[in-house]
Amino acid sequence: MSDIKRLEMGKRLSEAAVHNGVVYLAGQVPTDSTKDIEGQTAEVLAAIDRLLASAGSDKTRILMAQIFLANMQEFDGMNKAWDAWVPAGNAPPRATVEARLANPDLKVEIVIKAAVAV
Repeated sequence: MSDIKRLEMGKRLSEAAVHNGVVYLAGQVPTDSTKDIEGQTAEVLAAIDRLLASAGSDKTRILMAQIFLANMQEFDGMNKAWDAWVPAGNAPPRATVEARLANPDLKVEIVIKAAVAV
């Protein structure tokens, strides 16, 4: 049985956990709530890149993405940032739902599971 490695652990949550060759990211949200949906999504995707790298993975190894939008009317704007970010030939399985986020100023939250390079 392999150990669990937690990354960027805080009192309430860790930003990621690695176990059995998979990294599980906490829901990633933007820090700048003044940006539009495309800007907030791009900021979240950059945070995902950083966390995946720190776990020994990258966006080509994503197993599943879950996207939570505060307003489904902004689906196209979110997809514009997503499409610019996702690597050709490596689009992961994905679900997108509308959800009330913990901070009403935020427009998007993304949860990722990815394989870790061995």
